[in-house]
Amino acid sequence: MKLIRNTSWDAVLAFAEFARDGNFTRAAARLHMSQPALHTKIANLGHQFDGPLYVRRGRQMQITELGQRVQQFAQELVVLAAAFEAELSGVQADEPVILAAGEGAYLYLLGAGIRAYRAASPGALTLQTADGRVSIESVLAGRAQVGVASLETIPAGLHAEPLTRVGQSLAVPSRHPLAKRRSVRLRDLAGTQLIVPPEGRPQRAVIARMLQSAGVRWEVAVDASGWELMLHFVKLGLGLAIVNDCCRAPSGVVLRALPEMPQVTYHLFHLARGLSKRAAALKKVLLEHADAWRAP
Repeated sequence: MKLIRNTSWDAVLAFAEFARDGNFTRAAARLHMSQPALHTKIANLGHQFDGPLYVRRGRQMQITELGQRVQQFAQELVVLAAAFEAELSGVQADEPVILAAGEGAYLYLLGAGIRAYRAASPGALTLQTADGRVSIESVLAGRAQVGVASLETIPAGLHAEPLTRVGQSLAVPSRHPLAKRRSVRLRDLAGTQLIVPPEGRPQRAVIARMLQSAGVRWEVAVDASGWELMLHFVKLGLGLAIVNDCCRAPSGVVLRALPEMPQVTYHLFHLARGLSKRAAALKKVLLEHADAWRAP
């Protein structure tokens, strides 16, 4: 109770504004206050929570783990306050739901759910395109209420539910010898030139690990970001590509199952607490239509 009595909720919200981009000048301008006043407010808040909320790394401000928790708490306060205000007034809040997901998820997995949600709630949804890491950061920072990505582990502060599981396939030109097979073994890729995601991407690491385990030597033909670009390069004859089997192959390209590759689990995630009614409705619809991509 001491923390509740002594904490400045205005300071909590001000810190969340600063934590959006780690810049005091821009945060002070958005809050219509002086930069020294914002410094003081956040410093006092750090004393209140018995720890630094950010540290300086050269010219960058890095939010500490404690600061991230305070930032999440501030976002939950905003969501709960808006929902409470809407309940008192009897009017649904006008704030749109923001969904963060990658290009591939939008293209192949989420279309049916998004259409269903927009049919029931026109104009109430904003779509944010970001890779998995940025989608997680957006939800944790309150820039999005709901995120979709393939997760290996569930980050602290998030609640995640499996959305759908996707196998992996080999994309080959329709005239390639492997196109005649219904499925392909990893050993069939020996000496192949592959179109792969850039270094550091999870899919690149999985491909390299699986081929190494199978004793397969291969070469990088092209580094490409996104399933659509990878499939386009396959169509141009630049190499073969391992893609999610939810992808739709362009003309001249076929997908052949790679049963030895692990399935990918896409998760729907949001902050552990404070999901608004509209965000909860979006979550429900996306889960209901999670496997619509399997239909012909």
